[in-house]
Amino acid sequence: MCLRFVFLLITRLAAWLRLSRREETWKTAEILILRHQLAVLQRRQPCRPKLNWADRALLAILLSVIPKARRQGLRLLVTPDTVLRWHRDIARRRWAARSRRGKTGRPATRQNVKALILRLARENPGWGYRRIHGELAGLGVKVAASTIWEILKNAGIDPAPRRTGPTWSQFLRSQADAILACDFFTADLPGGTQAYVLAVIEHATRRIRILAVTLHPTGEWTAQQARNLVMDLGDQAHRVRFMIRDRGSNFTTAFDAVLVDAGIQTVLCNVQTPRMNAIAERWIGGCRRELLDRTLIWNQAHLRRILREYETHHNQHRPHRSLNAAAQTRNRCPNRSILSSTACEDRLALAA
Repeated sequence: MCLRFVFLLITRLAAWLRLSRREETWKTAEILILRHQLAVLQRRQPCRPKLNWADRALLAILLSVIPKARRQGLRLLVTPDTVLRWHRDIARRRWAARSRRGKTGRPATRQNVKALILRLARENPGWGYRRIHGELAGLGVKVAASTIWEILKNAGIDPAPRRTGPTWSQFLRSQADAILACDFFTADLPGGTQAYVLAVIEHATRRIRILAVTLHPTGEWTAQQARNLVMDLGDQAHRVRFMIRDRGSNFTTAFDAVLVDAGIQTVLCNVQTPRMNAIAERWIGGCRRELLDRTLIWNQAHLRRILREYETHHNQHRPHRSLNAAAQTRNRCPNRSILSSTACEDRLALAA
């Protein structure tokens, strides 16, 4: 018992000497932290004691007074890193509340400058926001080009310099009658073989033409399908001006030469950009989801037959949103009537 008393006396004396060497502020902060932790522990809580926002604020403020080397030796309910995180949150909220009191961001553009920008845009339809920015700089008005773009956009004025001309979508719709698109897609046959199908779609009417099916799409075979396409177009070939295709090796110069002789210019897609031929890709995806993924194809003849039936369904019965939920060839003028089923069958048999 005596030895234990001597041990406690020596330890308490060493602690007292260590406290006597500290500054008065440190000791006061430590005492306040310990007292507040005791007050938290004395609360009647059914489970682990929880600290509210006031407790966190007080501990964070007091701990900031104590040096970093001493923080690890304190007996805290939480780790010192957690208290420092509370302190950072308090500082962040304080500065956030202070910034919200006044106006944030860049100063607003004056009303007379906005009125001048809109006046220049309306009186000069050929000017874009860059030209207006240069004119204002010549007048000594300092405003960013992006600000002019935003002001014009909010006012319902196109920032592009050609405001009086058609938009890009309007231009494509007006030229859709002269655009065709073609692409290959594959169908799996029993035994692991793949059959290649060449299809052509019209941009304006969304009419599909399944030219042929083959197991080996060579350059000569593709050129022959181009000749068949020109024959199928007949009197309508004069209205077609462009053919969109990818850069596949199946399309050779002979394929392009046949189209050029008919007055059709070939437009190549960029590498790995399927969106440049989006209409054809969209139809191929629909054909897979609606037909090929739901049908067990036995052979090449079976594939030709179901594709012929799907072509007739797509052209005569299936509604399309681009055509206001109407079919391509329903109620169309006689000079655009599609080929009969017998003609389609003969063409596919000839291509095979």
